[in-house]
Amino acid sequence: MIDFAKRYTYNFPTSVRFGAGVIDELPEYILAAGLQKPLIVTDPLVAGLDFFKKILQSLEQKGISTVVFTEMHKNPVKSDVLKGGEAYLAAERDSIVGIGGGVALDVARAIALRVHHNRDLFDYDDLIGGDKYVTGPVPHFVTVPTTSGTGSEVGRSAIISEDESKQKRILFSPLLMAKKVFADPMLTMDLPPFVTAATGMDALTHNMEAYLAKNYHPMCDGIALEGMKLIAQAIEKATHQPDVASRSMMMLASMMGAVAFQKGLGIVHSLAHPLSSLLDTHHGLANAVNLPYGMEFNYDGFEDKFNHMAYALGLGADRGIDIPYYLFKLNESLGLPKKLSEIGVKEVHVEKLAELAEADFCHPNNPKPVKRADFRNLYQKAL
Repeated sequence: MIDFAKRYTYNFPTSVRFGAGVIDELPEYILAAGLQKPLIVTDPLVAGLDFFKKILQSLEQKGISTVVFTEMHKNPVKSDVLKGGEAYLAAERDSIVGIGGGVALDVARAIALRVHHNRDLFDYDDLIGGDKYVTGPVPHFVTVPTTSGTGSEVGRSAIISEDESKQKRILFSPLLMAKKVFADPMLTMDLPPFVTAATGMDALTHNMEAYLAKNYHPMCDGIALEGMKLIAQAIEKATHQPDVASRSMMMLASMMGAVAFQKGLGIVHSLAHPLSSLLDTHHGLANAVNLPYGMEFNYDGFEDKFNHMAYALGLGADRGIDIPYYLFKLNESLGLPKKLSEIGVKEVHVEKLAELAEADFCHPNNPKPVKRADFRNLYQKAL
């Protein structure tokens, strides 16, 4: 039962310009903001794509000076951010435009923090109260998503790993929210099926885990349910026969998941994060494989919430018990694996994965407590 005598704080994101073709408005927006010299932060793959080259050309045609920074790992680390901060200062930039998926946008946001905040980067780790040190100015920051997964474009945090240990840290502050988001589904039209599927399952995981998270945030709950509904309607179409409607629905659902998970995440992300840090597994893929097992673990005691999710997913009334099976079948239809052994996980990895999962920052918000033995059992079951 909710304690309505308590006091709560709710936050929602920044201005979003959404729709097919809105990327054409980026140059005028930059000029109208009094800016001339953005650092464009993206990953090496996006930097080689035609649409990215067209974005640069459109900026330069308006007399906007661009410098492109692409030095980042698949799972970004501290040194990536430090190099980006140095590039910003050396080129005397006046703003940052992050273009890409979660990796590029996390790095861009962390660079925005780094420019005028000179403590050790991980002094700003939110898990140790580091947000209290984020007091200085932050460069004007714009985000342009090119995938529909993490929803980082509307976020206020960046997940960056330590170079050596690969332990993930969270850099957070409301000051790190983008001033403007240009969410153009046309930029996702050429994504290959695997990337579409894996990032789409990442978005679904965000919505489902946020809805189940134990914190009380009814607005996030409503957004998460609508995000699930959009994904259930669009993800297979977007993966196998993409059109503007399916890509638009996935981009909206991705942003909705990122808004919703300010409420918290849970066991699935704690299962997935060690796969990325230990085995360099794509984050969306790690979530996709673990999602059915995590949902099965959470079912007992939360049947009503599962029934609400099932209805949003189109499974019908009072069908929450069917969700794990639905997720297995969805992965299969998307061409994604259903077992960890299919993505390189071996028996020898299980104990270390369980140790890292127990230390992860997501599962404290899971609706039921999770111990190392639970993580070990879930990895074994998924193997």
